[in-house]
Amino acid sequence: MNVYLIVIVAYFAFVTLISLVTKKAASKSAASFLIAGRNLGVITCAIVVAAEWLGGMSTIGVSEKAFKTGTLQPILYNIATAAGMIIIGFTVARHYRERGVFTVSEMFRSIFGSKCQQYSAYAFLIAYITLAFVQLQTCASVVAPLFNINWTWAVIISSAIITIYMYIGGMHALAITGIIHLTAMFLGLGVALVVGFIDIVKLSGGLSLGELLIAKDSPTDWYNPFSFNFSEAFSLLLGGVLGGMAGQASIQPIFAAKDAPTAKKAAVLSGFIVAPFGIIVGLLALFAKTGLFFDPDSIKNAKMILPTLLTNENFINPILGGIALSGILAAILSTVAPVNFAVVTIAAKDIYHAFINKNADDKKVTETAKQLVILVNFITIPLAIIMKGEILDTAYISYAIRSIGAIVLIFGLYKKNWISANSVKLAFIGGSIVTLVFVILQKYNIFDFDKTYAAIISALIFITIGNLYSTYKYKQAKQ
Repeated sequence: MNVYLIVIVAYFAFVTLISLVTKKAASKSAASFLIAGRNLGVITCAIVVAAEWLGGMSTIGVSEKAFKTGTLQPILYNIATAAGMIIIGFTVARHYRERGVFTVSEMFRSIFGSKCQQYSAYAFLIAYITLAFVQLQTCASVVAPLFNINWTWAVIISSAIITIYMYIGGMHALAITGIIHLTAMFLGLGVALVVGFIDIVKLSGGLSLGELLIAKDSPTDWYNPFSFNFSEAFSLLLGGVLGGMAGQASIQPIFAAKDAPTAKKAAVLSGFIVAPFGIIVGLLALFAKTGLFFDPDSIKNAKMILPTLLTNENFINPILGGIALSGILAAILSTVAPVNFAVVTIAAKDIYHAFINKNADDKKVTETAKQLVILVNFITIPLAIIMKGEILDTAYISYAIRSIGAIVLIFGLYKKNWISANSVKLAFIGGSIVTLVFVILQKYNIFDFDKTYAAIISALIFITIGNLYSTYKYKQAKQ
């Protein structure tokens, strides 16, 4: 355990040091703090986008679900988000960067007006606070067993580290540390994957991974992501594609690109970085399920499957395991911070600056954003401690709400005459409420209908109702 402790503490100390180095650049203005002065190049921008996607859901979430199902179904999360970013690159990335906005809601304001910014901001706050506490849980789920501390302290320690380098460095810190995180993630887990395949050949007596999994009750087509539950799999795919299009955390680095062509290229490139990672993590979880390294039935909480595997000396040398665990924590940290930062940016720009204090100068907005960094973490800590549930399932509440934003954005940019300001307000209010209602109904087994489908269908219905109402008001005004 001391080896793991030394490796991981050294890694976190290094990341925090990087944030201290970026302090001077981050303190210049709100643009410097929130979007790195809009000066990111293609590779840096793509890496920051990819690092945001490759977090707790791509590690703990994917491995948890792969272990439970005995299939590679959850890799659809990475495939969907990769496809989503490529689509963004060829559709909306240019529009985001050309309009010079800080947030997705500001984008809606530029298209539909200030009221639409306000309603979308509140919906996105719900979406990202949900995602923030889920991501914080993924970090705590690794820290708690690794350092033998209770859940509450694991959450608090994880949150403290995130807060420190966010507060000090802003988006500059996320840009620099994102590069470090991505390197650690692919190096650490890539080595673990190679070690796993070698170990299976040595220990299985010539059996393949597929034969071992089928013996553990996995379906014969375990490698097919759609083999377990087609409706659930398609929901993962659809939510991932649409959720990214209006995702503040994943889009924020696009705002920070130095120009529109850079934004487009970075979005497309990020997709090719994101896609392979889910396959690596999914396979590692299935290695654990084979039973070659430990009894899989001994794992009571599937969130612990990756830390358990990587701290098992029958599977991997402790030094290599420590590097791989650093990769997991790097992945989680690379997402938790941008997600929290998305909440801060939405609150600072879409609510505080746009509606509470419109006359605030640049310095005041920057100060408020820094104060909100601390406040956001105070909000997410109790939620992470109290709320429980499967990682991917809970996080898709956020994706469902963001899917509403994606639909509104597509209409606004490409079919403006098909949508009105009233439609936008109704879509965000009604769609968000419907999403949360279906989450509750599904939780208590009252009515089982996927929340992503509910969000998309309700958004389209409310857009239609809003258009009909706007048409009626227009005709009334002409009479």
